[in-house]
Amino acid sequence: MAKQTGIIKLKGTIGGISFYKTSDGHLAREKGGVDKSRIQNDPAFQRTRENGSEFGRAGKGGKVLRNAIRLLLQNAKDKRVVSRLTKSLVAITKTDTTNERGLRNLQDGNLVLLEGFEFNLNGKLGATLFAPFSKAFDRVTGEATLDLAAFSPVVRIAAPAGTTHFKIVMGAAELDFENETSTFESDATAILPYTAADTAAIALSATITANSTLQVVQVIGVEFYQEVNGEMYALKNGAYNALSVATVDTP
Repeated sequence: MAKQTGIIKLKGTIGGISFYKTSDGHLAREKGGVDKSRIQNDPAFQRTRENGSEFGRAGKGGKVLRNAIRLLLQNAKDKRVVSRLTKSLVAITKTDTTNERGLRNLQDGNLVLLEGFEFNLNGKLGATLFAPFSKAFDRVTGEATLDLAAFSPVVRIAAPAGTTHFKIVMGAAELDFENETSTFESDATAILPYTAADTAAIALSATITANSTLQVVQVIGVEFYQEVNGEMYALKNGAYNALSVATVDTP
């Protein structure tokens, strides 16, 4: 692909060249490719159809997860989170040893590989929160927990410039990839001052379906704020907020 320069930006197709806009700017590429009907029917494209089927299934799975944690995700994501998550889920789909190629899926794959996934590369949890914490999920009760001992925010949290306050968040999502549905509950601290003084001990909990037979994902994050004239504002619209997959529990 080529990048468009100049004052006037084109959109559409001219002389076999397609002009379009992306998050990377205005681009151009030569129009072409194999006819759609041939891909759908020609035996030579069997592998292409299989790959496409699994890619589509992973894409839908990513949407299920994103929709489930939307309450927290809307405050902590980068521009490429959709494509990055889909790529990770495609890899997980390929770990399915139960179904044949083209029919592999997320519920039969090793979703544990998603642990550590960062929804915002501009604010990774591992490079933000340095306070020791313990996390757990009890499938029998459906309760997810997060506990932190008292800590000094300025010592244990790497906050972006301008931070005056912060909040720690945690959520648990029960994911039904087959039916494309989910259940989600979350908990959070109050908005706390970003100072040297120790916080109180923190204990967060969120309860979803007891004895669930579905995949469960627990996410943990940190949100930053700036106080102006007594009002709290999301610092730089949440550009540096962190949110990460902390636990994946499979039935």
